[in-house]
Amino acid sequence: MPFLPKKIWCRNLSFVVWESVYEPAEDTFLFSEYIDASTGMAVLDIGTGCGILGILAAKKAKVVVALDINPNAIRCAIENAQLCKVDKKMFFIQGDLLSPISIWQHFDRILFNAPYLPTDPGESVSWLARAWDGGITGREVIDRFIHSAHKYLKDGGKIFLMQSTLVEVDRTIETFAEVNMKADIVAKLNLPFFETLLLLKAQRDK
Repeated sequence: MPFLPKKIWCRNLSFVVWESVYEPAEDTFLFSEYIDASTGMAVLDIGTGCGILGILAAKKAKVVVALDINPNAIRCAIENAQLCKVDKKMFFIQGDLLSPISIWQHFDRILFNAPYLPTDPGESVSWLARAWDGGITGREVIDRFIHSAHKYLKDGGKIFLMQSTLVEVDRTIETFAEVNMKADIVAKLNLPFFETLLLLKAQRDK
């Protein structure tokens, strides 16, 4: 029997989620409440998955670039953008973090629902698992992102990063400071088993 995509709702929009694409959960839904894109903005949505955050941004922004390392996620996000009638305002790229983006491209907002779970060395990682695989320490993807993302911001631009207390938030704030950015926690959501989701906003420290 062929796999039938799941259907989910977020912010009054319907989305399909393909097999081997991360199924949105509490982190995505919390993040969706803080999309502050507005007319004229350029937005970069990293780790777009089925495309929810980028599509919500595209409802208001001028242009959205949606990027994911998972080729199945890119195809799923394209379908959802078409269903939500924002595909003309979006570009879709497969790649690892910001590596496919020209250093000359700059954005008003960069969104990243980051993978943060520690994984065992040598563990085989599927396309789906890359959505939560944070490397041996759980911080490998987050730290790589922070050390490069600031180079792609316009003046006055902001980064929104979702992570968990499974990796130290203080270390994340310190890492942003290393690249002259000030990060603050703008939203929290307590989960079972002593875990809390945290959405951080970072901008250049004047």
